[in-house]
Amino acid sequence: MNTIAALKQGNLLVFNEVYYSWHKRVYYFILQKTKSSFIAEEVTQLTFIKCWNYRENLADDLNIQLQLFRIARTTLIDFLRKETVYKEKVIHVIDKYTLPVDDLWGKLAEKELQVKLANALKKMPPMRRKVFEMSRFKGMSYQQIAHELSLSSRTVETHIFQAIKQIKHYLGFLLSLLAWLSRF
Repeated sequence: MNTIAALKQGNLLVFNEVYYSWHKRVYYFILQKTKSSFIAEEVTQLTFIKCWNYRENLADDLNIQLQLFRIARTTLIDFLRKETVYKEKVIHVIDKYTLPVDDLWGKLAEKELQVKLANALKKMPPMRRKVFEMSRFKGMSYQQIAHELSLSSRTVETHIFQAIKQIKHYLGFLLSLLAWLSRF
């Protein structure tokens, strides 16, 4: 029986066969494009979920490999679009609520923020941290980072967005406290 026809009929054995035959290849395809194991894992999983959920829409005249990689590519594009929606918000919030260091509370708050930021950076995957540090601490543009690390500008942008999102999550309470203290 044809693989596409079997998938359309809901044959789980054939789907498992396709999954185990192509999972690693799809993963490495996405990893090569993004240089992010996190994104590669997420997009690969979503690719196979979409393949199964929309199996009735698979083309009978195209092989499964071509269709899987098309699904992976469009899934990656969708994933990156969704992830870049809020990319600059955390840095804006951090800049907005930086306190003057003239007073003891300001110095303590700034020190606490630096410690929390350092801890948030330590928890990031190495490539994400490196890209974020090159952008925010060395002042490099996305293009410069992309060139130096052999990444696409879009991948750099995604790493920055993910880093900001992670920092925002990690610093959430502290930023609220700093905003409140800055009113006095």
